[in-house]
Amino acid sequence: ENREQEAYREKIFLDEEEQKQKTIVFCKTQLHAAVVRDLINQLKDSSDPDYCVRVTAEDGALGEQYLREFQDNEKTLPTVLTTSQKLSTGVDARNVRNIVLMRPVNDMIEFKQIVGRGTRTFEGKDYFTIYDFVNIFDHFADPEWDGEPIDPDVCENCGSYPCVCEKEPKPCKKCGQRPCVCEKEPCSECGEIPCKCKKEKLQIKLGRGKTRQINHMTETTFWSADGQPVTAEMFIQELFGKLPEFYSSEQELRDIWSDPTTRKGLLERLDEAGYSIESLKTLRDLVADPKSDLFDVLEYVSFEVSPITRAERVKAAESVIYADLSPEQREFVEFVLSRYIEDGEEALDRDVLPELLKLKYEAIQDAIAALGGADNITSTFVDFQKYLYSVLSA
Repeated sequence: ENREQEAYREKIFLDEEEQKQKTIVFCKTQLHAAVVRDLINQLKDSSDPDYCVRVTAEDGALGEQYLREFQDNEKTLPTVLTTSQKLSTGVDARNVRNIVLMRPVNDMIEFKQIVGRGTRTFEGKDYFTIYDFVNIFDHFADPEWDGEPIDPDVCENCGSYPCVCEKEPKPCKKCGQRPCVCEKEPCSECGEIPCKCKKEKLQIKLGRGKTRQINHMTETTFWSADGQPVTAEMFIQELFGKLPEFYSSEQELRDIWSDPTTRKGLLERLDEAGYSIESLKTLRDLVADPKSDLFDVLEYVSFEVSPITRAERVKAAESVIYADLSPEQREFVEFVLSRYIEDGEEALDRDVLPELLKLKYEAIQDAIAALGGADNITSTFVDFQKYLYSVLSA
C-alpha cells in the first residue's frame, strides 16, 4: 500500500466519524498498524499524542496499559486502537462505536469475532459503524446473521456509493472553525497543555546484544531507503546497519564532523543513501534532545554515546576555543556559537558564513577590518569547530 492510499483511507473515516468515538482499526501486520497509527495521529483534530495508539504483540506491557485504558468507559484516551491480530477476540470494550477493516479475513468465525468487538451494549449506544476498505463483506454475506442488506444511499451529486465527491474538511462542532481553535483541555495526569507526562522509553534491539532507547512517540512515520513506510524502530535498526559504510570509528566520525566541508559531504552521502537531514532531525527528537547536534544522533546510534545539548557542548569547549583568539575573533566566534545554540549545526556551514558576517557587522568592510582578509575570516570560522566537537560526553 502506498502512503497516499493509506492517508486517503484514514481521512475518509476521520471525516465521516465523530472523532471522539472509540474505534478499533484492524491492520494487515504489526508494521501496518504502526503506519496507520502514525497517519491517524497526523490527521486527527485532537492535540493529544495518545489519541491513536498501537496495541499488538510487539507493544508488550505498554500495549496492555493502552488496552486497559481504552476499555475503561470513563476514559476518552486512547480513542483509537490499531492492531493486527491481537484484538480480534477476547476484548471486552463496550463503548466501541467504529470497526475499521484494513486487512483481509479468510475465516467466517474470525470475521464475526472482529465485528463482535462493536456489538457490545452500552448506555446511549444504539448502533456501531463498520468501515470496510477491503471488501470483506462481499465474501461473508450471511442473511441469517446480518439480516437483509439495506439499499445504499447513492450520493445525489456524484451518483456513486460510497460518495467520491471531494469533501470539505468538517469544522469543529464546538467552535465551528477548521482547524479547531477551542481551548484544549489539560492532561488529567500532569495538568499541562500539551501533556508533559514522562513517557516510558522504548528499547530497540540491534543485534549482537546491542540495544538503544527512544522516547515514546506516536506521531512519527519514517521512510526506508527504498521508499517504504517503516516504524522508528525499523528505521534505527536499518540506520545502525548502514552507518559503518560511512565511518569506522567514533574518532573518524568526530574528525569528519569537525570540518564543515567533510561534514557537508557526509550529510549529502547519507541523503543519497535514503537518510535525509529531515529524517535525522526527526530521529533526534526520539533518541536525544531537540536542542542537541545531529552529531549526537549519529554518535548515539553508532556507539551508544549519551547525547548532550548544543549549549552544553559550547560550555564544555569554550575555554579551549577562545584560548588563542584575539578579542575581535572571540567576539565573532561567540556570535557564531550563539547562532549554533539557537539554530543548530546549520549555523556552522560555510555556505552561511556571508550571512553571519552581515548579521554581525552589517558591512563586509567592517568584518574585514575586525578579522582580517577572506582567508583569516574563513580560518577563524573553520578552525574553532574541531575544538567544539572534541568535547566528550560525560
